[in-house]
Amino acid sequence: MLANLGVNNLMCILVLRRSDFLSRVAMAMGGAMDSCGRCMKISLVAMNVLTFLGGVLALGIGVWIWVSRSFPSTLMSNNMFIASVAVVVAMGAAVMILSLLGCCGAAKEVKCMLLTYYILVFIIFVVMLVGGILLFVFRVKVLSTLEREMHASIPNYGTRREYTRAWDETQTKLQCCGVKSYKDWNDNVPESCCVEVYPGQRRDCKYSQNPTTMYMDGCFNKTVDLLREDAAYVGTVAVVVALIMVLALIFSCGLFVKIE
Repeated sequence: MLANLGVNNLMCILVLRRSDFLSRVAMAMGGAMDSCGRCMKISLVAMNVLTFLGGVLALGIGVWIWVSRSFPSTLMSNNMFIASVAVVVAMGAAVMILSLLGCCGAAKEVKCMLLTYYILVFIIFVVMLVGGILLFVFRVKVLSTLEREMHASIPNYGTRREYTRAWDETQTKLQCCGVKSYKDWNDNVPESCCVEVYPGQRRDCKYSQNPTTMYMDGCFNKTVDLLREDAAYVGTVAVVVALIMVLALIFSCGLFVKIE
């Protein structure tokens, strides 16, 4: 009789301990959270996945512009173009890393990580907002001074390597010559103004200047179009990522309040 009573007591203790253990596990995994909290948790994880993809896109576009579309930057006589692209690259990498922190904080329901995530997301959002304003200011300033700066750089062709390379790449890739036309070069028309038949082989245009041998369009308008395209790419990505980050701020704040 006593033995059976002792066994029953032991079984009760084991059941209670098992129930307590399961309840702790459920709380650790978010089981104690209501349906609204679980919805915020899932939404925050989803937002961070989208933010990570947005960071990858921003990083990719920034690197692409820097590597393949920054050749006219030397002709602008300022570093604002390179600086704006560098900000895009840095923000893309930061957003990617930050999204991982947000996923971990949401999945494990760690309030400290969520608070850190919220603060960093807010800082990056402000930086992106300021960067967008600077990009707009940069575009307006470049369009107002670019023609003058391109004209001023022509005398440096052939004497300074960076200007020679910038003009050759600009005229080759944009298929243009001079600022407004080939006449800007006077009698010293660069070989890069000649039509490229295939890489390394050009037509002779120094003594036969016509549309079949020479690029007749000026580089100013084509450079402006290139910069506008770059600004449109960067601006679109920045707006999309910023909207996702606003949603991430809202869900992270709500999840932080829901965690007990």
